Amino acid sequence: MADQLERTVGLVREIVGPDLLGTYLHGSAVFRPLAPASDLDVLAITRRSLDDPRRRALVEGLLEISGLTPTVRPVELTIVVQSEVRPWRFPPVVDFLFGEWLRDELQTGGFPRPGPLPDLALVLTVALMGDHPLTGPSPAELLDPVPHADLVRASVGEIPELLANLDDDTRNVLLTLARVWTTLVTGEIKTKDAAADWALTHLPPEHRPALVHARNLYLNCHYQDEVWSDELKARVRPHVDEVLARIDHVRQQA
Repeated sequence: MADQLERTVGLVREIVGPDLLGTYLHGSAVFRPLAPASDLDVLAITRRSLDDPRRRALVEGLLEISGLTPTVRPVELTIVVQSEVRPWRFPPVVDFLFGEWLRDELQTGGFPRPGPLPDLALVLTVALMGDHPLTGPSPAELLDPVPHADLVRASVGEIPELLANLDDDTRNVLLTLARVWTTLVTGEIKTKDAAADWALTHLPPEHRPALVHARNLYLNCHYQDEVWSDELKARVRPHVDEVLARIDHVRQQA
């Protein structure tokens, strides 16, 4: 991880130059050592929006640094312009976003454009919580805190996209739904496995096995080694329906 992190931050510093205000670790790494398939999540804050040549250069460099193998982690780089998120407003605007799920699109010559990204509320909150500068000052010097109501809006807003990916990305969908539920009830953003632990204590026994398996995969398994038995696959949709019902109940009570 250290080599990839150093290369990623070095690439951002080289390409963004004096417009770079700071780079920060976020995601699971701010809470504990990364799980086998966890992304290496980096947030960069800039003075102004990137021009197209810089976007292309970042994509070319990140395609070389990031990967999905036992020895190369997927890198997720999020870049925001400070004036787009301070003072805070919802939905926040992301200036540049790179992740492995975009690889095929980016390899054909495209590059990320600015646009609204509600999920950025979660990214900024975790970066503030972690307070892990890679370059620059503490993130609290550059960012405003995100109101809890906007964390809820961001969390709930990602549910339709999660459900669309249920068959292809089962482990992450189940774990993320557990985290959405946990955030709504507790007001805290937990790691995926910690959110699963919380959810498991609040689910009836018949709806636990799929989430237990997703949690174990997350903690111990690379994506290429992931296996779901037919019995567990049959439990996925009933589990999801139960968690969605719990989420809806919390929202109605708010």
